[in-house]
Amino acid sequence: MQTAVKYHSEVKTMPFGGRTITYESLTPILSPKEREKRKQEIERRLFNVFVKYAKPGKTGENPA
Repeated sequence: MQTAVKYHSEVKTMPFGGRTITYESLTPILSPKEREKRKQEIERRLFNVFVKYAKPGKTGENPA
């Protein structure tokens, strides 16, 4: 059973083009262990993207 994730809400209101725009940013409140787990997953996925688009020869590996 998973527990419901709580979020920190940050609301900003700003004028734009004669209108008032409200911007709401929601950030999950995670335990330190869960935060580290998500951080590692994001880093792994970003690394895979960068490796995919890296120019051959720049990473020190031979292209397959």
